[in-house]
Amino acid sequence: MTKPRVVIVGAGFAGYHAAKTLRRLARDRAEIVLLNTTDYFLYLPLLPEVAAGVVEPTRIAVPLAGTLDGVRVVVGEADRVDLQNRWVGYRSIEGDHGQLAYDRLVLSVGSVNKLLPIPGVTEYAHGFRGLPEALFLHDHVVRQVELAELTDDPAEQRARTTFVVVGAGYTGTEVAAHGQLFTDRLTAQRPHLKVRPRWMLLDVAPRALPELDRRMSVTADRVLRKRGVDVRMGTSVAEATPDGVMLTDGEYVPTCSLIWCVGVRPDPFVAELGLRTEKGRLVVDEFLNVPGYPEVFACGDAAAVPDPTRPGQVCAMTAQHAQRQGKLAAHNIAASYGQGVRKSYKHHDLGWVVDLGGKDAAANPLKVPLAGLPAKAVTRGYHLLAMPGNRSRVAADWALDATLPRPAVQLGLVPANAVPLESESPELARRH
Repeated sequence: MTKPRVVIVGAGFAGYHAAKTLRRLARDRAEIVLLNTTDYFLYLPLLPEVAAGVVEPTRIAVPLAGTLDGVRVVVGEADRVDLQNRWVGYRSIEGDHGQLAYDRLVLSVGSVNKLLPIPGVTEYAHGFRGLPEALFLHDHVVRQVELAELTDDPAEQRARTTFVVVGAGYTGTEVAAHGQLFTDRLTAQRPHLKVRPRWMLLDVAPRALPELDRRMSVTADRVLRKRGVDVRMGTSVAEATPDGVMLTDGEYVPTCSLIWCVGVRPDPFVAELGLRTEKGRLVVDEFLNVPGYPEVFACGDAAAVPDPTRPGQVCAMTAQHAQRQGKLAAHNIAASYGQGVRKSYKHHDLGWVVDLGGKDAAANPLKVPLAGLPAKAVTRGYHLLAMPGNRSRVAADWALDATLPRPAVQLGLVPANAVPLESESPELARRH
């Protein structure tokens, strides 16, 4: 008899770990198919280090083949789900259309850049959600410093060496922290450039890292300001222009670099499914089931999973939640095939880590606040444990960066028009 098929849509933290766990629990009971727009799992937390040239881009792209033995990988973009007839339609990278019938379905399509109705932002800002954006930002920063060195116009020098990051959450804080160190290294190699690059970090929130423990915010703020980052809380962009940005406090900042890190929103593909949503996320029960469709599960950023620690609210859109939910979805699918008993989603906050570049970091493992080198050790240890592959290569990059000068050249692999803000990165691309 033909095995029942489990189709998992999306190979982010939720989808990847759902496939990995299901392979272990129900490999002999079901065929497992993973549909994703790329043939790799992207370890998003290290993107700022890729942009700063600390880690090579291929290090954080963990191949699906080889790390998910026994899972059939289909590279393509889901464009339709027929819930009544139980199949997923997709378009391959060659443009061909196909269908995947399923017995169980896991929807883990993730999230995309969060947009705000601010004039000029979609035209002049660049997001930071995937490898193309990180590679583009690396080239862009190097290019601006090189062009600043060539001009004799002080105003142009200042504009080219001013980098504005909007969003002081996890990603934006790390981008600004690594960015300041990166440009300081670049200018140290260019004695003719007399101006020091300036990084600005903006957010309407009252403090950096507003979603994390206040002590981590204080540590990050102290490190950033000491390093020279211009931290502006309670301030954002009112309008973006080709030559700069107008801030909400009325100041105009000439710049050629607007980096958008304000957060994420559920993949728009979710809204096309015709299912009930909450703030753009699929409504699910505590077992990650979509109401009315017991064979359909949803997890990660695409799902509004009830948070048992905050009655009446749903889990935040974080990698920790996505990874745990992916594993639970796999467990409950295995249970539906007679392997174990299904469980509801429960979690305990294990803490957070924020890498601030150099020897600096902020962490609170198991609620213990750390800063400096101890936090750095915990942060890097956590990332190595959390990565499903390429650990030795990442560790080698860290060791090389600590002992050798960091090379910085423009590769020109990703043009600006390939990473517009209004479109998601290829890792998370979906139709609008």
